[in-house]
Amino acid sequence: MTESSIPPRPAAFSYPGHGANAQVGVAICHGFTGSPLSVLPWAEHLAGQGYAVSVPLLPGHGTDWRQLARTGWGDWYRSYEAAFLDLQSRTETCFAAGLSMGGAVALLTASRHPVAGVSVVNPGLSFYDRRIHIIGVLKYFQRTTIPIQEDQPTAPHTEDGDYSRTPLAAVHELKKLFGAAIRGLPRITAPVQVFKSRTDIVVPPTSLALLRQRLGPRLSEVVDLASSGHVATLDVDAPEIFARSSAFIRAHARLTSTSETP
Repeated sequence: MTESSIPPRPAAFSYPGHGANAQVGVAICHGFTGSPLSVLPWAEHLAGQGYAVSVPLLPGHGTDWRQLARTGWGDWYRSYEAAFLDLQSRTETCFAAGLSMGGAVALLTASRHPVAGVSVVNPGLSFYDRRIHIIGVLKYFQRTTIPIQEDQPTAPHTEDGDYSRTPLAAVHELKKLFGAAIRGLPRITAPVQVFKSRTDIVVPPTSLALLRQRLGPRLSEVVDLASSGHVATLDVDAPEIFARSSAFIRAHARLTSTSETP
């Protein structure tokens, strides 16, 4: 195997920004059992636009499912929150963004801290599997389950570690995170942009319905992704995500700057 053929390992991504956009920050959160690799093209696109970008590697991720089982939703949230606050301290205005579970983390952050806007891709707030209602008990009788797999995925595979099993203890923590994010939605004052795949078998439509119900006019844009699965940031519609999130950031960074001028 040549050096160029070795797949990249999961790692945090950070870019300080350049040019006129360097004072605008975007903190991106990856999803459950994923890593920054799943959002890396998005992060690199925004960095190429000159924005300061931070993508932390959440605890228990980028390793294996046994490590994930020993972490909780508070660990995941605090890791992203710390990256967001650090980026916010170095920029004039800062956006929260995320994929899947990372969308819930970004929304929860926006409910607790001032943000210029939120851009999320297939944000998770609910589950398809009805066993989630008894997950707090089930985890004591069944340690792991098989992860959800798309039948014919069109997004490239990323080497995020060994997540051939999904620990139910971590799924219970995911449920708690979703609950906290849902409760925080009414406190969000920033505009929210949502990208939603038509063929997403991981996050049900009820997640978007919750956002419509709880955010109202703060849900400023919903972009339909006709050709991508769950990890849309690596899929066919990725260029649309990159272009439209960049436009969203440009528009609302200007509005934030104007509103804060004495």
